[in-house]
Amino acid sequence: MTQHITASRQDWLTARIKLLEAEKELTRRSDALARQRQELPWVRVDKAYRFDTAAGSASLADLFGGRSQLLVYHFMFGPDYKAGCPSCSSIADGFDGIAVHLANHDVALAAVSRAPLEKLLAYQRRMGWTFPWASSNGGDFNFDFNVAFTEEQQRKGTVEYNFRRGGHAMDAAQVPEPVARFAATCGTDAPTYSRDRPGMSAFVLEDGVVYHTYSTYARGLDGLWGMYQWLDRAPLGRNEAGIWWRRNDEYGKA
Repeated sequence: MTQHITASRQDWLTARIKLLEAEKELTRRSDALARQRQELPWVRVDKAYRFDTAAGSASLADLFGGRSQLLVYHFMFGPDYKAGCPSCSSIADGFDGIAVHLANHDVALAAVSRAPLEKLLAYQRRMGWTFPWASSNGGDFNFDFNVAFTEEQQRKGTVEYNFRRGGHAMDAAQVPEPVARFAATCGTDAPTYSRDRPGMSAFVLEDGVVYHTYSTYARGLDGLWGMYQWLDRAPLGRNEAGIWWRRNDEYGKA
């Protein structure tokens, strides 16, 4: 049994109202931060990226699907993976429910990964998803947006992720246990698994020109991870002692 204080309803209400002030302050700060994101300068995207999609070959502008804004989730699914990253999969479980609302608010949502399209579509069917998913296999898109890296970058320690440089080829004895476990569930080894990373990038299409407006990585994705927003409001919070989540069809399996 957990140890926690108990109180009368009136004492609880007093504490809750005090917390409400802190929550309101956080909301105001979050609103201000959102405005700062929207005030970032736009960077014109001149490279002619190509993607494989269920509808055929597509340009970056095609991924907008007639909308003026595009949100791309950089889903960890490298060419050598046999399955998508479990963490990215957990985040992606929430995409279908919101994609229709975004699409009706002039915003397209799509995932992009380096794995060949046939792998992505097979995994998508397994997970029961329908959101647009494009393959950038063989292209520079993931590398240019700092969510994919070469073996040479790993070896030389020139990986740039989350706006910082660092990282190197992993020694088997130094691989963090969660990374080794996730790599195994993806059917690959830790260095190969780690050459793809998660992230999210935003783009706008204006007068036929695509601009990059925002990217975030690592803990910057927390706000997109629906289960954590609920857990942060549960009585025991995240209550974690390691990696506990699995792909949506793996719970209950030995």
